[in-house]
Amino acid sequence: MPLIIENVKKGIPAPEGYMKAAVFKEIGKLELQNKSIPKAGPGEVVIRTTSTTICGTDIHILHGEHPVEENRTLGHEHVGVVHEIGTGVQGLSIGERVMCGSCTPCGSCYYCQKNLSSQCIGPENDFTTPGGWRLGNTIDGTHAEYFKMPFPKHNLTKVPDVLSDEEVLLLTDIGSTGIAAAENAEIQIGDMVVVFACGPVGLCAIAGARLKGASLIIGVDGNSERLRIAKEMGADITLNFNDVDVVKEILNLSDGRGVDVAIEALGKEETFQSCLKVIRRGGCISSVGIYSGHVQIPIEHFAGGMGDHRIITTLCPGGRERMNQLISLVSQKRIDLTPMITHRFHIDDVVEAYEIFEKAKDNIIKAVITF
Repeated sequence: MPLIIENVKKGIPAPEGYMKAAVFKEIGKLELQNKSIPKAGPGEVVIRTTSTTICGTDIHILHGEHPVEENRTLGHEHVGVVHEIGTGVQGLSIGERVMCGSCTPCGSCYYCQKNLSSQCIGPENDFTTPGGWRLGNTIDGTHAEYFKMPFPKHNLTKVPDVLSDEEVLLLTDIGSTGIAAAENAEIQIGDMVVVFACGPVGLCAIAGARLKGASLIIGVDGNSERLRIAKEMGADITLNFNDVDVVKEILNLSDGRGVDVAIEALGKEETFQSCLKVIRRGGCISSVGIYSGHVQIPIEHFAGGMGDHRIITTLCPGGRERMNQLISLVSQKRIDLTPMITHRFHIDDVVEAYEIFEKAKDNIIKAVITF
């Protein structure tokens, strides 16, 4: 699916009052445009982006699998500095390094009060809204030199100067999401866990399973480089589905009983059904992939509904304190997600970055875009 760059020439800064931004034009078409720099109104903060990255969800948008408005600036993962502070915002200074999660809760709606920040419906309590993911979805996102951070009081998180952009950038979405997949599965010390698909979220789920105390973590993928990085993230065993019968191998490793937790991190019916085939009775499928098609549950692998199985789903938890928790893990060297950063681009080359990421060229896992 070709991507197109228009309106901006490489190496030429945007005119005064404007910024470079990667925007969705139509299905299959991304443009790098000059857009007006946003202004901070009352209670708002404008961030100058220093680093951002492409997510699989951005690709879903380009494929037409998730609708957004024409000319929407994409992106929802970032690190930046405070550029402008609106009236009524306290505790900030221009130039401070900050970040926020990809889901940006308002802090006051029904779901925020129910401790489901990822499902935030805003202070209007509009139950027809699509949830707490706003940046690059319902408002302009982070693939731009500047963006407006939603609900800064609840989301703006200061970044310690001792940590680099790259050390914390991946916490904003895939880190929070993958770790949450392990948390929501309620992994117990000594559990056996398998993660199907060692893409960015799956690799973070492996790191989360290690943090939760799993005794044996199995990573499954068809890409040998991703399986190599899975070992760095904490996998004890890796299985390449091109070389072995993965289901048979996992059942052998569990003495035929099945694993305690299977994490689905791709969003495909095939991997979901593989999870069903390898969990024990009373086990849990933690589904964190984004599905763009139907998912069926074969009755023979579901014990007819009598197997005491749990199936849970996860969307990235957001909020200031969630980010602070994850930053603390990095500061204390409990996790290191930087091995997943395989490529680096300037915003002028964002279309090339999208093409490489979309087609999984050159063993790309995550790409950092700078400005």
